[in-house]
Formats: sequence, structure tokens, C-alpha cells
Amino acid sequence: MLLDDIARVSADVAATPARTEKTRLLADCLALARPGERAVAVAYLSGELPQGSIGVGWAALRDRPAPAGPPPTLELLEVDAAVSRIAAISGKGSQAARRAELAALFTRATEREHGFLVSLLLGELRQGALEGVMLDAVASAAGVPPAAVRRATMLAGDLREVAESALRGGDDRLSRYALEVLRPVKPMLAQTADDLDDALERLRPAAVEWKLDGARLQVHRAGSEVRAFTRSLADVTDRVPEVVDVALALPVEAIVLDGEAIALREDGSPQRFQVSMSRFGSRPDRAAATSAPLSTFFFDVLHVDGEDLLDCPARERLAALETCVPERNRVPRLEPASVAEAREFLVDAIARGHEGVMVKALDALYEAGRRGGSWLKLKPTHTLDLVVLAAEWGHGRRHGKLSNLHLGARDPGSGSFVMLGKTFKGMTDAMLAWQTERLLQLKVHQEGHIVYVRPELVVEVAFDGVQTSRRYPGGVALRFARVKGYRPDKSAEEADTIDAVRAIHEGLTA
Repeated sequence: MLLDDIARVSADVAATPARTEKTRLLADCLALARPGERAVAVAYLSGELPQGSIGVGWAALRDRPAPAGPPPTLELLEVDAAVSRIAAISGKGSQAARRAELAALFTRATEREHGFLVSLLLGELRQGALEGVMLDAVASAAGVPPAAVRRATMLAGDLREVAESALRGGDDRLSRYALEVLRPVKPMLAQTADDLDDALERLRPAAVEWKLDGARLQVHRAGSEVRAFTRSLADVTDRVPEVVDVALALPVEAIVLDGEAIALREDGSPQRFQVSMSRFGSRPDRAAATSAPLSTFFFDVLHVDGEDLLDCPARERLAALETCVPERNRVPRLEPASVAEAREFLVDAIARGHEGVMVKALDALYEAGRRGGSWLKLKPTHTLDLVVLAAEWGHGRRHGKLSNLHLGARDPGSGSFVMLGKTFKGMTDAMLAWQTERLLQLKVHQEGHIVYVRPELVVEVAFDGVQTSRRYPGGVALRFARVKGYRPDKSAEEADTIDAVRAIHEGLTA
């Protein structure tokens, strides 16, 4: 298979807003891939590199050779091999060696392949082929039920591997996937609820538990061997010795647990999020282990001593958790008799410095890898009135629309605006159409897919928190920002200041 085949399908997928058509395009492409190519094709069409981050930034791509003329000659597996070589380069002279490999690759790439490769290598390939669409495409190409692909992916933790299996042997190969201790499964995810009354109305019977702002961890133990995996299934066992010790102290031989690792202050209140995340760098940090020790809290169990619990209702899993894990290592939980009791629990969690609460259906199974409706999260949000500094052209359903907004706070000292981050969330189709027209009227210049505008348009933005950032000049960035609406009644001079943003940051980390 040629890289051009992938680039062409990627462009076609980005150009259509219809999920069924995206699925068909992807399935047709995967059906043509040969054994050995399928995993790479799935990765590329999902906008990912199988090798993960390879240390290539815009500077390394800025002076790439001009595109080659047709016909295309780059084979998909040739590109994958080149990317693997680039990922392996390190040490003295690595920058020059990396540029040489990139030049050799781009010299043979056509214009369409150039654009695709740049977006892929920079992690900016947004074509609307989210995992749900790709799951359906794999199922269609292999002629198997989507549910079989979904469950196999949940248990394998890797859609690329599952795609290769499904296309080689269909249902027979997929049925071999089962939960294996020491091999991570995709974690269950939560939806957001507007308020507590709504959440408890939707989920009956339900439990309410603290929502901790730590690092999600899946912990496996088999005898004396322990493995800890992040939400993205990365193995971080060597970074969390405290978590390993907790797992080894449990009265079991084999167990799979879902929970959080979080850095706490002496009074039990949480350190800011980045303190906890400092423990998960590219290599173990012994100093951080001393200065920011992690506390371990589990909220679910998927396997105990040979018995899989994935298909058991939450009430049974929680009973097993209470049997195996001491209270000090369980996330505080309540089965409320009333909304008022649940609200007191929520208020107490927030007063202790935690994010909010989770509401979980007690009769629900563990829907690994899915953002199902049986887990709902509630947490207070902050809002700011910020100024749009730039916007990026969208992909897929948002093709032809200015979507990803660059947000800035006013600096009262200099009169300029300080960038705090980007967001493309919370926008309706009507809002996208309106803001595209308005931002083009404010356009100053364009660099690539980014349109820079006069800082005049004020937008109300909701966000979950503020974190320290080296990326932005103000030293802070918004977490999980989303648009609530535009404020035509406000001028840029009335927007919130960078001082207000820093005050929120200091208040959250005090």
C-alpha cells in the first residue's frame, strides 16, 4: 500500500461530515491493506504514529525539500521504517541525523503526502476519524460485529493489534481476547452532568464518590509482580514505588485495580495537579518521590484471584473492593438516601480541595474504553471573559470553518494580550458559522492554517482550573477550556486580566 492511498483517504474523511461515509471510506481502505500494513494504516488514519512521540517539531520540518512530482512511490511500510529510525536517533549529532532522515523521506513525497506527513508528525492530523469511527470501520472491513471489535480493543488496549487480528481471522481471533493480569485494559470514562439532581435522576440506584484531581492509574498484581499503567496505558511502574507497595500489601495473589495516585499536603488536602503529574516524567525522579509522595486511592476492581469482574455490576465490584482494599486506600464513597445528603457530600469534597464528585450507577458493568452514561462527573467550573487572538481552520465537520480559538487575557500594564491556551469545544454549528465570518473581518494575517485577528472579539470561556505553563508567556494556562458564548456587549478593554487568571491559579494552589 502506498502512503498516497492513506493521504487520499485521510483527505476524503476530513472532507465529509457524515459518520457513515467516514466509516465506509476507512473500511474500504483497510480492506485493501496487506498483512503487516493494517496496524500502521489504522494508526495513520487515526492521526497517530505507532512509535508515539519521535522528537520532531516544526523547526525540523521548516526547511524540508520541495514535493516530488507524481507518480507517488512511497510505500506505507517504508515510511513506518523511516519513522522508527528517526525515533531511535539520540545523542550527539542527533538533530542533524534526524533532519537527514526527514529530508530523504520528504524528497520522495508528493505534494499531498507532504501535507499529510507534516500534520501526522506534528500530531495535528484532525480528520474526524475518532476511535469510535475507526472501530466501526475495522468491524466493517473484517465483516464482524462492532461490539466484538470494541470488546477486543478494550481487553487488548490497542486497536491496531485488534484490527490486524480481525482482518486476519474475524470473530474467531477476536474471541481469544480476555482480561490478562499485567496487561492493561482501556479505562472506563465518564460523561459530564449539569447538576446533582439531574445525575441522581438519571442513575438509580447510584453511589457518589470524591473526584480526585490526581493521575488515573490501573494497577495489576500477579504474586510479587506489580505493574502500574496510566490512562493512556503507558507503564509507569518505576515512577510510583508507593503505589507498588500498597498493591503488594493487599491480601491477594492477583488483582486488577482502577484508581488515582495523588500528592497530598500534610493536612490531607490535594497539591495542585501538576505536583502529582511531576511524578510521571520521561524518567523516574527520586527527588520528586521525596518532595511529592503519592497517596493511592482505588475506586474499582476488575479481577481478584482468578475471577474476572468486568461483567459484574458495580455493586458486586465495590463489595469485592471493600474486601480486598483497606478503607485508607479507597476513594470515599456514599450511597445517598436523598439529594440533600449527596449535596452535603459534594460540598464537603470541594471544601477539602477536591474537584467535585462522581455519580456512578450501581447496576452498571465496567464499560472499558467507553465514555458511557453510567458514570457522571460533577465539578464546579470557573468562567472568564477572554479575547480571541487567532483561530485555526477546522477539519471534518468543521472543514471550512474557523474553529480552534487562541485565547488571551488582558495585560493592564502593557495594554497587550497574553495567550492562555486554545479551545475548539462548546461551539454550535451556528456559532462556528458566525465566528468564521466575524473573525475573517478581523483578520490581520495568516500563517499556515492559523488566522491571526485584531484582538477585539470577547468570548466567555468556562474552564476547570489554571495550571502552570512553560509554553505560554504568562506562565499559566487554562485546563479543559470550552466556549460558553460570545460577549458582544463587552469590548476587549473590559476582558479579564492576566492578574485575575493568576489569582485563580494561586487560589487553587494555596
